[in-house]
Amino acid sequence: MTGGPSIAATMAAEILALQPEAVSDDVLDKAALCLMDYLGAAYEARDLPWSRQARFRHRAVDQGAASIGLGRLTAPQDAAFANAVAAHGLVREDMHVGSVAHLGVVVWPALLADLAQLGRPVGGRKLLAAAVAGYEAGAVLGTALMTAELARLFRPTGLIGPFAAVAALCHFRGLTAEQTTSALSLAVNCAAGLNQWPASGGSDMYFHTGFAARNALVCADLAESGAFATREIIEGEAGLFRAFARQEPRRLPALFAGGFEIVKVFHKQAPACNFAQTPSQAALAVRLKVPGTSANVASVHIEATRAALLYPGCDASGPFGTMLAAKMSIQFGVAAAVARGSIGAGNYADLEDPEIARLIASTTLAENPELTVAYPQRQPAAVTLVLQDGTRIREALDDVIAAPAAMVRGRFKAAADEALGPGRAADLTAFIDALASSADALPLNALQLPRIQQ
Repeated sequence: MTGGPSIAATMAAEILALQPEAVSDDVLDKAALCLMDYLGAAYEARDLPWSRQARFRHRAVDQGAASIGLGRLTAPQDAAFANAVAAHGLVREDMHVGSVAHLGVVVWPALLADLAQLGRPVGGRKLLAAAVAGYEAGAVLGTALMTAELARLFRPTGLIGPFAAVAALCHFRGLTAEQTTSALSLAVNCAAGLNQWPASGGSDMYFHTGFAARNALVCADLAESGAFATREIIEGEAGLFRAFARQEPRRLPALFAGGFEIVKVFHKQAPACNFAQTPSQAALAVRLKVPGTSANVASVHIEATRAALLYPGCDASGPFGTMLAAKMSIQFGVAAAVARGSIGAGNYADLEDPEIARLIASTTLAENPELTVAYPQRQPAAVTLVLQDGTRIREALDDVIAAPAAMVRGRFKAAADEALGPGRAADLTAFIDALASSADALPLNALQLPRIQQ
């Protein structure tokens, strides 16, 4: 690509051009729901091993950013890292299908940490609009970059997350176009995260989001302080497209040209990999048609997209040494839904459940080309159960069924009540609900913590 401004410079101008007043109320409402989804997951996972590991050596300070797991204020970069890891800890984060990325668990921890250190009042609408800009930039770049083959090797959230978070930070801080271009370029230099972890049961995945959120703050600081970074970092000879995707770069669609990408983000019903969502939902639907218990099921056949089968850890029949391995596996998710008659967190409590193991052993998983052509616009799947008497029952879903807003809010309330106490959780809920009209978003920092622990 030659001539004209670079992709990073073009995107910087588009990010900064977004006026908070131009973001409609329904889009702001979606951003606020994404914020609740992020916080709810972080509260619920705050004491899991990887969440505790992420805050190792973090220290409480009198002035800083809220660290959800620590329950205190800490250094903003530490808070961003720990909160991003905690929010990713359930594998129930929000999902943008086109970019194959979990944007919320990088954008929100970086933004909220920055809110605490900005040093001046910023309206809630500005905070939400900055998040919208971050989701947009990450979604557009990720959709252009990611393929099923690339996602098999590199973690999409690790590649795209720093860019999305930096876009949000630059909009939030009101940086110049030159500073924003450099910050975005530096963020591309932070693209990282290999997808080898499913093969060995490693917990690397949880920390990808922490690295991305913390690095985003560093990139924004460097650019704001005068660091000048490569303009052609996306399309250059050794830029993002050629280095990672091994493909010729192309001009990206203008940001916000076709609406707002954040509205395409869906919230998971099951605490499991994106690619296990629709198969598990189809399995639950067909299970409800089976009389009696799952013992009546002789075998299971799953039809999914090529992208689902290629993603590391998704086509896995066990044994499952970790809960993460089970949450990645389509076969485990389907078998557990059939055995338990649900797709909730309890499905992953016993990795050696004999009935789940029996069903997995009798399960086949295959690509259905008709489903593949629908991806990524839709994520279809189908599950067929063969009963002991030979009866075949099939259920196909045209797309994943997202968690409705009421479910997201309910999960947030339950987790926040437990972490903060009902009174404080109610205050936080009310503040988020009114965030778009708030003159100053800063109280959100303190409201994330229990009242007595500030």
